Amino acid sequence: MADSTESQTAPPGAAQGAAAPGGTTATEPDGAAYLERRTLRRGSAGPLLLTGLGVAYVVSGDFSGWNNGLAQGGFGGLAIASVLMGLMYTCLVFALAELASILPTAGGGYGFARRALGTWGGFLTGTAILIEYVLAPAAISIFIGDYVESLGLFGLHSSWPVYLACFVIFIGIHLWGVGEALRFSLIVTAVAVAALVVFALAALTDFHVDSLNDIPVKEGAFGANSWLPFGLLGIWAAFPFGMWFFLGIEGVPLAAEETKDPARSLPKAMAAAMGILLLLALITFVAATGARGSAAIQSVGDPLVQALQPDGKPTTVGRIVNYAGLAGLVASFFSLIFAGSRQLFALSRAGYLPRFLSLTSRRKAPYLGLLVPGALGFALAAATGDGARMLNVAVFGATISYALMALSHMVLRRREPGLHRPYRTPGGILTSSVAFVLACSALVATFLVDKDAAFIALGVYVVALAYFAFYSRHRLVAAAPEEEFAALAAAEAELERD
Repeated sequence: MADSTESQTAPPGAAQGAAAPGGTTATEPDGAAYLERRTLRRGSAGPLLLTGLGVAYVVSGDFSGWNNGLAQGGFGGLAIASVLMGLMYTCLVFALAELASILPTAGGGYGFARRALGTWGGFLTGTAILIEYVLAPAAISIFIGDYVESLGLFGLHSSWPVYLACFVIFIGIHLWGVGEALRFSLIVTAVAVAALVVFALAALTDFHVDSLNDIPVKEGAFGANSWLPFGLLGIWAAFPFGMWFFLGIEGVPLAAEETKDPARSLPKAMAAAMGILLLLALITFVAATGARGSAAIQSVGDPLVQALQPDGKPTTVGRIVNYAGLAGLVASFFSLIFAGSRQLFALSRAGYLPRFLSLTSRRKAPYLGLLVPGALGFALAAATGDGARMLNVAVFGATISYALMALSHMVLRRREPGLHRPYRTPGGILTSSVAFVLACSALVATFLVDKDAAFIALGVYVVALAYFAFYSRHRLVAAAPEEEFAALAAAEAELERD
């Protein structure tokens, strides 16, 4: 049975008024008792499960979504955008691997930014990550509902029961335990990846180079040609869709507190997952556009299935890929719920969000960190049914977090060169600088694709910042691992000045 919740005020014995860096106030709860009720199951994940988690976050993006970038940039524009976004994620993964080896906690990006950029930087980063991981599962539940309805499963003509089933069943598995959850995720992800390989082998047998650039050239577009039908600006507009091949991989460090030997396992798993995703992006993109043509799949919801049906008639392989697409959506939905719950858990444990949200059950699962975002996600899905808009909001939050996490790596390398780093990013600051510049470019590109989504995300940010400015920054928990790590840096700096 789960522990009972507690109020937002400091636990009994808390001493108010402890100074913290950045103009905030830290509280001192009865450390052992406070953290005992907020512990995760350690040692549950090894390199294989972490690699599977990294691929699971992303794999649904291979089945659909990316193809809408063809309507923004054509084959050439989306190809260049995907290469640049692949470079951004690769650089970011290497930077995050170093940061995760320094601070292997559930805070992930929030913890890294907290040490490098202070409490405001930590909160901005954590909130951006939370926006991504709360809205993305809601969007994917809508896509799952659409798939179930289109496949004629269960005789459903309305998708909201599917949304509800997704949140109830898969959150239930997470409540069961992290080890069981990650093994389930690995199995479903393996099915989806196998289907992508089957798809590529089938589609490449009907590959035609001329099909790649069959979108008509837009008159008056600067730099437009058959490969760039919407001109050079189309490359930039396609950035958010190039991200779909990799969106979510940055969430692997959120499993740090539940990982065996995180300083070694996390960098290996992140590199392996990124390598798999780069390969899947290449074969999926080229095979789908070359088999059916860029024009035919640029706006469809099931581009891989359409690529296998040049005459519009269903095929056996097409049916297999269609069902596997559902598996891919389930894998991403399931893993994103995990990521969101861990980010919420860490922010709540440190006092940035209401503390009761970080309570864990007897099975060491952050039950409120799972149930509260799940309830919110279901409500959004059932009320709006607009998965594309929610995913665009999630992308906006993601790009902000990427820029801040890359900046954190740069700041820590400059300011604390002697910090113990079990893993060091190849290329150092140059690598994170590339990720930072590309993340800022992707952030601006979101306004080119969906201004409303960008402004919705900014609105959520304003509300969150008001909560932090007027309330939670005065009630941070100094005993939280990420806060202790930052306090240690402040103490070391003070000693150096003396």
